[in-house]
Amino acid sequence: MPKMKTKKGASKRFKVRGSGSIKRGQAFKRHILTKKTTKNKRHLRGSTAVHDSDVASVKAMMPFA
Repeated sequence: MPKMKTKKGASKRFKVRGSGSIKRGQAFKRHILTKKTTKNKRHLRGSTAVHDSDVASVKAMMPFA
């Protein structure tokens, strides 16, 4: 039986909180920011939780988290 390995791309993108929810960074904040409003960019700051429908696939990529 081979070792179970963590998908390294997933481990760099997601962190598991103490409560068990998974934290992710916000998208749409990297480039082409000139046409986005200041309010829009401000609301994209910080991090948010992974949606409930995606939690199972993220946990499968990170078996030890």
